[in-house]
Amino acid sequence: MVTPPSKNGKVNPVILAAAKIAGVDRIFKVGGAQAVAALAYGTESVPKADKIVGPGNVFVATAKRMLYGLVDIDMIAGPSEILVLADGTCNPKFVAADLLSQAEHDKLASAVLVTDSEELAYAVSEEIEAQLKTLPREEIARTSIDTNGKIIIAKDLDQGIEIANEIAPEHLEVCVDEPFRYLDKIKNAGSIFLGKNTPEALGDYLAGPNHTLPTSGTARFSSALGVDDFVKKTQFSYFTEEALSLVADKVALF
Repeated sequence: MVTPPSKNGKVNPVILAAAKIAGVDRIFKVGGAQAVAALAYGTESVPKADKIVGPGNVFVATAKRMLYGLVDIDMIAGPSEILVLADGTCNPKFVAADLLSQAEHDKLASAVLVTDSEELAYAVSEEIEAQLKTLPREEIARTSIDTNGKIIIAKDLDQGIEIANEIAPEHLEVCVDEPFRYLDKIKNAGSIFLGKNTPEALGDYLAGPNHTLPTSGTARFSSALGVDDFVKKTQFSYFTEEALSLVADKVALF
């Protein structure tokens, strides 16, 4: 594992504990694009890797993109995204807070509301403006909302799901009373948060499922980082002499 040290040159003990649980036996105190390069090429102290996975800033993501092919990677993730699919029964204060929980991450972050309720759309818009003024990271969140924020009014929730599938967001909240009614219709999302009591921030910090997720619409063809990323498959063939003789002429003809 590579991880940047703090100013005192030490690794956060919580990270060390997580690494221990995960079975990590070698830790290198380096981060950023230079860590990706060290893993891809190998150095005197860092061994060359076959695959590099995990989150990082724009420099890490760019380094992974540049070095793909020399090594494998999980995905090029970021900036953060949230799409909230909400019906008219939702509390606009909660919906606005959930949108801002991602908008405050990064000026490039994207926060989108899709709803079948025009009343909720306007209420959330007003609530976002009110809550922005209370945020310590107001400048970042406001730039994100102004640049990438959207409120889309659908004719019904089924059309809302079609829109969500087209956008293929990193995080998708389904804020309705019976979210499992709609789960099978959702095809493209990095991670889904079901119901009115499962805010995306819960997934950020506590819920459990991995949080290195596809962004920028790539959930259309890729999945969250998981155990499958550490599995490689090799195919094989075996013919007996008799079996080969049955197809030998066809192989020669081809």
